[in-house]
Amino acid sequence: MAEKARLENAAIAVALLVCVAFIASFALGLGRRGDTAAAPVLETDMKTLDAPSAAGRVEVLNGSGRSGMARAVTQRLRDAGFDVVYFGNAPGGGADSTTVFNRVSNDAVARAVAEELAIRRVVADIDSSLFLEATIVLGRDWR
Repeated sequence: MAEKARLENAAIAVALLVCVAFIASFALGLGRRGDTAAAPVLETDMKTLDAPSAAGRVEVLNGSGRSGMARAVTQRLRDAGFDVVYFGNAPGGGADSTTVFNRVSNDAVARAVAEELAIRRVVADIDSSLFLEATIVLGRDWR
């Protein structure tokens, strides 16, 4: 019985020492944190991208019949700050003229894309199931 009491007292003493050590290390760590924190560094060589006035999700489809066109336009739009979520070939073959399709009720993204690429034809083709604001179909007239 005395042995059991001695083991319980030793366990309590060890638990108290662990708690005191934890509290002390926490308190000392808080005191040093402000002293060792590095000052923020401003990067002056970073290129800043101006986001388009209406950034949104865009897809680029190549209907021109020339390979690599969707990839090139995708890179151009991404460099301009647009979120191109998909690029590939247009279904159903070639398209004669390049068109921006507005996929939502607000046409701000479609118009911003058309302005960036100097495309004159913007058509409303609302389709909320696509989760896109605009679709660009590159036609044979695309340079």
